[in-house]
Amino acid sequence: MLKILQKFGLDERTYLILLAVVVGLLGGIGNIIFRTSVIFFHILIQDWFGGVLGFSRKGLLVFMTPLFPMIGSILLIPLALIFKDEVYGYRFPLFLENLNLKGGIIKKRSLIPKFLAPAITIGSGGSAGVEGPIAQIGGTIGSAVGQYLKLSGIRMRSLIACGSAAGIAATFNAPITGILFAVEIILLGDLELGSFGAIVISSGIATVISRAVYGTHPAFNVPQYELKNFGELIFYIIFGIILGFLSVVYIHMFYGIKGIFEKLSINQHVKPILGAFLFGIIAILFPQIMGNGYEYIQKSLYGEFAIWTMLMLAFFKIIGTSLVLGSGGAGGVFGPALYVGAMMGGFYGGVVNHIFPDLAYSPNSYAMVGMGAFLAALVHAPLTVIFLLFEMTGSHIIVLPIMFSSIAGIVVAKVFNENSIDTEELGRKGIDLHSGREASIMNSFLVKDVMQRDVVTIPENMPLRDILNFIPTTRHDYFPIVNREGEMTGIMSLQDIRFVIFEEGLGELVVAKELATEKVITVTPLDNLSIAIERFGIKNIESLPVVDTDNLKKVIGFVRRVDVIRAYNMEVIRRFKRGRIN
Repeated sequence: MLKILQKFGLDERTYLILLAVVVGLLGGIGNIIFRTSVIFFHILIQDWFGGVLGFSRKGLLVFMTPLFPMIGSILLIPLALIFKDEVYGYRFPLFLENLNLKGGIIKKRSLIPKFLAPAITIGSGGSAGVEGPIAQIGGTIGSAVGQYLKLSGIRMRSLIACGSAAGIAATFNAPITGILFAVEIILLGDLELGSFGAIVISSGIATVISRAVYGTHPAFNVPQYELKNFGELIFYIIFGIILGFLSVVYIHMFYGIKGIFEKLSINQHVKPILGAFLFGIIAILFPQIMGNGYEYIQKSLYGEFAIWTMLMLAFFKIIGTSLVLGSGGAGGVFGPALYVGAMMGGFYGGVVNHIFPDLAYSPNSYAMVGMGAFLAALVHAPLTVIFLLFEMTGSHIIVLPIMFSSIAGIVVAKVFNENSIDTEELGRKGIDLHSGREASIMNSFLVKDVMQRDVVTIPENMPLRDILNFIPTTRHDYFPIVNREGEMTGIMSLQDIRFVIFEEGLGELVVAKELATEKVITVTPLDNLSIAIERFGIKNIESLPVVDTDNLKKVIGFVRRVDVIRAYNMEVIRRFKRGRIN
């Protein structure tokens, strides 16, 4: 295709711009389809089925509330059976890993579960956001276009970013936000200059399509904001610090609950139903936490809730989202973060206004700032949320408070938890997307993946004569020295024997323990290869004993430097092949 265009005098950058137009169009259309799907399942499950059951939020019928998210979880089962490992849970971290480390080759068929699974979860009342799924939908569209045209990994990455930018821009009716979302969150700030123009075009095209269908109104109708006293900025800084702490709590609660469900010894298809039931129990008392909660965010912006109600809604939204997504429900965390931030802002603004009425002139503005500040602390993307607030409000005055709150929140969040909610799961696997390909590859493998389990030990009381007769019968260079209990007390190499091998009269006088090195450098099976490489370098040795995680004196294998390097090279080759379609 590029060769054909070159005949008409079009260069590669123009080619990428043309593809960005296509991806922007498809991304905008994808957003319409996805939003329509959410509405469809809401009508089908909550309105129609609820009407059939005679559901009411009054009287005893309110106890039927858990039924709706549970139905949504049941509807996910056929999808999960057809599209294995592509339906359950919060999948955005895997999307980032695929894009930044694996070449961005996303199965085209995965568009179906990416459209349907979150739409079912959210439409049935499950607490989840639409933004993560639409970013993945747009990114998958970009990947599909790239695969069809057999593009290289670099151009593929650009098209995926274009698609994600298109999805976010169309969702929020905010083109600049879409651009910055792609740069800060999707590409992790690693942007090639040639790709920026394509992302801008794609975001703009998708916004045009969205506005043609839904109008020019922003995602939220916000009240006018006015900063009358610059001294009030100190309250916004304090607010940002609070939200930074809260974001850390949210991340640990989210992955803590996810871990609990992963350890449950029940069928994986039952877990989302159980999570939906527990969420539904909470929703009986606080139905406002169901769905993406946009209508209640809108109310919080105008102070339509009591301040203590908003505090409880923020708290239970965190728990509810963790239950739904942690158990296997599909969706994103972007929307719930906006909800929590808005509710916390409404609460905080009300308290500050009550104590300092002359300084906190506009308490509702804290709900607006809280939306962005909490999201920034959660995803570590200040520019994205600053411009999101600007595009939603149309007010340049709001930028100053959101800047102070967001930066304060991010600083606090990073002090206590280096990873964002999107990279925490990968971080727990030892994958650091920010560290580059080499470190990420080494961190993604564990010692147990490359270790050799053939271990030959020598008793610590074995005489040198017997050692010299024994070693030629093996293929090993390193020998753990063990006591009667089989625990390692040292290690001996051929190098250690070389100095005494020709000494006469030592055959019966010297035993293994006297030849061994007592301070042994070891690794465990669960250490990653980066740790192994560091340990190799301590004494420039070629092999390390692998000890049992529960008993550091029990040797269960060896890991060799050459095997670590071979695993790294093989993975580089594999990822290169995945990054290029032949």
